[in-house]
Amino acid sequence: MNENIFRIFAALMLFTGVGISSYFRHKADKETSESVSRKVDGSAMMTAIKFGGLILWLSPLVYLINPAWMDWSKIGLPESIRWLGVGTGILCTFGIYWLFSSIGRGITPTSATRKEHRLVTHGIYKYIRHPLYTIGSSFILSFGVMADNWFIAMFGILAFILMAIRAPKEEANLIEKFGDEYREYMKRTGKFLPRLF
Repeated sequence: MNENIFRIFAALMLFTGVGISSYFRHKADKETSESVSRKVDGSAMMTAIKFGGLILWLSPLVYLINPAWMDWSKIGLPESIRWLGVGTGILCTFGIYWLFSSIGRGITPTSATRKEHRLVTHGIYKYIRHPLYTIGSSFILSFGVMADNWFIAMFGILAFILMAIRAPKEEANLIEKFGDEYREYMKRTGKFLPRLF
């Protein structure tokens, strides 16, 4: 199979996902006219997020520009597995829209909440408390599988680990803001995956 087919799917998914995220984040910032403090997560966490984010977004772009530049981290996956990456990525793209349309103007770049934030318990948030972490890291992981590249896939895993470390801070902020309402919400939802029982 021609590598360009996978690059086309990768480009469509990447730019669609980033476009959805950018649209909803800009809309939330505009509607609330409030900037959220980036200090809430601590300087070490924000440095890790910024540095990791830079590499996380540059490596897929390098693959899209010229896959040969990423040959050093090629896995050698069969096409069927790469197509599984395409399918997973497409599902994640729909998931990105679902989560951003569910949280609306409550989205922030940090674990802090906006002053007017209401607890979101509908849409995907009816099942999972942190769908952005799950879907975002799955999206990058699927991109790595589609691109047949362990370096890109590894950043999907690292992004999830970093966000899982950040999640308790975010939940503490939400408990502080919403109290028992959030504690009850925690009992009926899964943290990163839907609660089965």
